[in-house]
Amino acid sequence: MTSDNPEARTSTVTTGGDSGARAGSFSLDTERRTVANAIQGYWIRLRSGEPGALPSVLGLVVLALIFSQVSARFISRNNIGNLPGQGAYIAIIALGLVFVLLLGEIDLSAGTTGGICAGFAAQAIFSRGLHHGIPSLLYWLLIGAMGAAVVLGLWLKSYTGPAVVVLGLLIVFTGLDKHIVFAIIFAIAIGTAVGIFTGWLVAKIGIPSFIVTLALFLAWQGVLLFALNSQPIGINNYSFWYGLAHNNMSPTWSWVFTIVVVGGYFVFTALRSIRAQAKGLAADTMQLVIARAGAIAVIAVVITALANQNRNPNPGFKIQGLPWAATIPVSLMIICTLVLTKTPWGRHLFATGGNAEAARRAGIDVVHIRVTAFTICSAFGALGGVFLASNTGGAQLDLGAGNILLFSVAAAVIGGTSLFGGRGKPRDAIIGALVIVIIPNGIGLRPSLPAQYQNVITGAVLLVAAAVDALSRRRASKS
Repeated sequence: MTSDNPEARTSTVTTGGDSGARAGSFSLDTERRTVANAIQGYWIRLRSGEPGALPSVLGLVVLALIFSQVSARFISRNNIGNLPGQGAYIAIIALGLVFVLLLGEIDLSAGTTGGICAGFAAQAIFSRGLHHGIPSLLYWLLIGAMGAAVVLGLWLKSYTGPAVVVLGLLIVFTGLDKHIVFAIIFAIAIGTAVGIFTGWLVAKIGIPSFIVTLALFLAWQGVLLFALNSQPIGINNYSFWYGLAHNNMSPTWSWVFTIVVVGGYFVFTALRSIRAQAKGLAADTMQLVIARAGAIAVIAVVITALANQNRNPNPGFKIQGLPWAATIPVSLMIICTLVLTKTPWGRHLFATGGNAEAARRAGIDVVHIRVTAFTICSAFGALGGVFLASNTGGAQLDLGAGNILLFSVAAAVIGGTSLFGGRGKPRDAIIGALVIVIIPNGIGLRPSLPAQYQNVITGAVLLVAAAVDALSRRRASKS
């Protein structure tokens, strides 16, 4: 067997006992990747049709330059500091959608799922317990559906999802749902139950994900009205919930967060390199590890230093520190990245998205992978709904409907996640969300620009991103 891949080079050895016997053995790839190798490899990936996040980053820079000319207020510390609060819910919902898009599937109900989850949580807090706030029939239907999701999840060999749903049931049975933190956990549990149900319909029953989630998109808008008793519930008086989109970490804790993230990245990559070299495997040189960590450190330090300056243009109290709406999505992105790249489940997800039939023949439980992907997507949708309510000031009757889902899908695709499955990273959701939120923010700073420009520009950016994805795949297939 011959191959151009250094990992598949073969060699033959002659045994001492039998001079005519030959045994094939695979030689290990012991390459030591330097900074020059990394740059060369990235250039090769670009030429072969794998642009990664480069188009979205360039788009972000171009939009920033345009809107800085439209209004001088765009690059002010106060406006930049407000961007995370305006787009955190998009980033979080898009993070969940990345898992589904990697399979080549779609979840059109992620936004409205977040709406009903946040609606039930708001009702639980407002009524001092969910059973006091909604009709008994609806209450027991919800409890029964969550219990059924637990059984269904266990049958489908999904254990983490059912565990989260059981936690939600314990919270509501013990009356802890009247407390804000527990109500938010309960909301995530509802979203998890929805994801198990959705995944079962798609993976086991075989209904196309587009049809299933479109039906749920419509149904959940009606359920939300039942959950809120057709009356919106404000959350501005609940400081913890309100603060998710509006409050900041203290300057001290902002530096602690930066040090932990940058230091953790350096330690993780350094240990990985040392262990790989000790085993005689391909690894990054310490020079490359330090260069990457140094670049991230410079960016993180600059952002933190700017965030710790007072952003309040008016005299009085200071507004400073990293926004929680930035640190929470970034933390979730890091966790999702580790799950996708460092666990067997994550590798199986990519394999299923690349070729489901090949993955099945290789022994991967494709049904389990799909169910868990939809479970994660809906759980993130629930958390995104909580952040959306924080941003808008309450659980409105149309929470999560409208363009919320479209913007979230657009964020993932614009960031670099492929609609065809098998390619994407959690960072795509964060970068894409920044692109999405910059557009209405920049237009809003210029009153003379009509609001309809937002949809036109967003649609154009999404079309360009989809075109880049399609063209890069075509080029990759030819190389």
